[in-house]
Amino acid sequence: MCLKNTFESLRGLKVTVMGLGLNGGGIEAARFFARRGAQVTATDLRPEEVLKPSIEALKDFPIRYVLGKHDPEDFKSADLVVKNPAVRPDSPFLRMAKRVETDISLFLAHFTGPILAVTGSKGKSTTVSAIHYGLLGVYPKARLGGNITVSPLSFLEDLEPETPVVLELSSWQLADLPDPRILKPKIAVITCILPDHQDRYPDMETYVRDKEIIYRSQSKEDATLLHYDDPYGRRFLTSTPGTPYAVSASPLPQAVRGAYLQEGKGFAVLPGGKEEILPEKVNLLGNHQKKNLLFAALALRLWGVPLEIIRKRLAEFPGVEHRLEYCGEIGGIRFYNDSAATVPEATAFGIESFTTPLRLITGGTDKNLDFTPLLPVIGKSRGIYLLEGTGTVKLKSLLDEAQIPYQGPYNSLDKAVREAYREAKAGETILFSPGCTSFGMFLNEFDRGRKFKEIVASLKVGRVG
Repeated sequence: MCLKNTFESLRGLKVTVMGLGLNGGGIEAARFFARRGAQVTATDLRPEEVLKPSIEALKDFPIRYVLGKHDPEDFKSADLVVKNPAVRPDSPFLRMAKRVETDISLFLAHFTGPILAVTGSKGKSTTVSAIHYGLLGVYPKARLGGNITVSPLSFLEDLEPETPVVLELSSWQLADLPDPRILKPKIAVITCILPDHQDRYPDMETYVRDKEIIYRSQSKEDATLLHYDDPYGRRFLTSTPGTPYAVSASPLPQAVRGAYLQEGKGFAVLPGGKEEILPEKVNLLGNHQKKNLLFAALALRLWGVPLEIIRKRLAEFPGVEHRLEYCGEIGGIRFYNDSAATVPEATAFGIESFTTPLRLITGGTDKNLDFTPLLPVIGKSRGIYLLEGTGTVKLKSLLDEAQIPYQGPYNSLDKAVREAYREAKAGETILFSPGCTSFGMFLNEFDRGRKFKEIVASLKVGRVG
């Protein structure tokens, strides 16, 4: 039975979508309600020229737009306000609303089928994508949505009651749930926890507490997968009400169930015994990405996917855009797009994924983060090319103190890429891994990654500018 006939009550409802955005959530919420006859207002502080792609995607619906500002009346008079995760929860406009929901909370209120949910600081998108890719080998109708820029509202109507849904959930999306009890995943995954979003959170503890929402409503029949290699992961091991399973880069203590890496291979230790759970060869670079695949393999095994299908599917898994994404080779110089590296630790992981001589393009906007985790590895680069930004100011100070040479800061990505390419030699790798957010020079990390790939494509055909 599908859900197509359960939304008649939405006709005539006054809905304000706060934060139309460019990545799917606001667009799908507006489309979801407009398609069902609700009176929809979409409001965003950004101007129409920036939001043009989103407005174009909704051109077939009678939606009213308030752009470049918010009008208090749109919140006071609305029956329902749908909040974008990027909107701060302390916004005074939200306090004017009778009821506030998100695309995730609306989805969870209507879909009561099986959910596998993933959060963490880094590795979320690769992990959810690999889980979904593996599930498709057994469940062709399995769906993937959430923070990965696919709103689950876009496929809600098409779901059968037992269709497995994989959700990537950010700390903001978890914190925005009006009632966290509506989220009860059969499998909850928390990948590594690193300092992140400290421009929005008062401290790490508050950030981590939002992550913990993912498992709070689980029971012993549910599984919680955690990252054993950081102290927060070991804390989750004892605090989850679900049955815990650990993932580690090295063998686990005898009393701990889960999966681990050893000499490049991935093993799982479950009640049925020990088994090699990862294929011998995968398409992803770096030990950190192999750990993401290990999370996925363990989740799939606990879901009941046969071992041979897990190994086959993960051997074929192509990876995720903007995560150490190979962009091609020019004259023996290889290019990689790691725009999704938005914290310094992620850039450090990226650097350590290569054995070839490296030229690093990095920097951007600060999130009140510490850049010292980059210092032990950044000096391995044959060239460092900095992009302008508040984060770069902090990184530049550290590089100066450590007497590590660099070039820039550059006021455009194009200039930085072309300078790195001009100086690179055959056999070297150019890695774009910012370690910062993208605001200022780019719309978001996806726009940033696409711009990098466009520049590399222009180098391939010899264009200038």
